[in-house]
Amino acid sequence: MAELTYPSVQTVVVGYLPSPEGLAALARAEAWATSAGARLVVVNTGHFGNYNHPHFAPAQELDAIAARLAELGVAHEVEQPTDGGSAAEAILAAAVRHQADVVVIGLRRRTSVGKLITGSTAQEVLFEAPCPVLAVKAD
Repeated sequence: MAELTYPSVQTVVVGYLPSPEGLAALARAEAWATSAGARLVVVNTGHFGNYNHPHFAPAQELDAIAARLAELGVAHEVEQPTDGGSAAEAILAAAVRHQADVVVIGLRRRTSVGKLITGSTAQEVLFEAPCPVLAVKAD
């Protein structure tokens, strides 16, 4: 695979879930932030206030992410909002608050019926973000 080049940015916001898609988004965001010398803001939250949901990463996992970013020399913040909002709301709020130049999110395949019934975090972020969005699929 050819090496990717990234446009210069100052702040990258990534929506992180402990899933293959979330790991793919985090890896791409790390690479972009490292390449550009940018600050990386990692956002993880529960599912509408359900902090027992598998999407709510344990503290040890977020600490490991922060340690890896520190080892890489990447200026970073790790946020885990607990206000009961949606993941899309948390990602979008972080993008505005940190004046993100780009948002990185992971995508998973969903059926048409699944999209209709539950909506889509990715779709909301893509339509509402105040900056470009990079959507990443897991390998």
